[in-house]
Amino acid sequence: MASSGTRDGGDYRERLTPSLWALVSAAVVAPMAALVFVPLNQAVALAIGILVAVLVVALMIAGAPVISVRDGVLHAGRAHIDVHLLGRPATFQALEARQARGPGLDPRDWHVIRGGIDGVVRVPVDDPDDPTPSWVLSTRTPDRLAAAIRRSQMGS
Repeated sequence: MASSGTRDGGDYRERLTPSLWALVSAAVVAPMAALVFVPLNQAVALAIGILVAVLVVALMIAGAPVISVRDGVLHAGRAHIDVHLLGRPATFQALEARQARGPGLDPRDWHVIRGGIDGVVRVPVDDPDDPTPSWVLSTRTPDRLAAAIRRSQMGS
């Protein structure tokens, strides 16, 4: 389900797909959609229910943000920044990650945070012209993301 890891050249890519329980919960809309059409035709209602379930799950997966490091650039969702403008990434898991995602969150940071994904990487922005102090990113593999950023920083 989750596409994550490194590729040749030290690049990193991870799609922050929803967890299985979130996808199953979203698919519950299928019986509700089908129920609306049962008075018209049961076969049509069943087909519409299945179609709605498939569409909802597909949209949740396709709409999931991607975190990547490639060609000296960190991409997080719709934003990107050159790694030479970044400081040393810090990784957080478990209670530290909860703190980083919650009370420790700075509203000026760039956030790509998803529920159900425990790891967090915080990367300070060292660009004096950028009002964003850091990027806070959810990831299933915080150590690998931080390592990819550091490798890319050494190469740039």
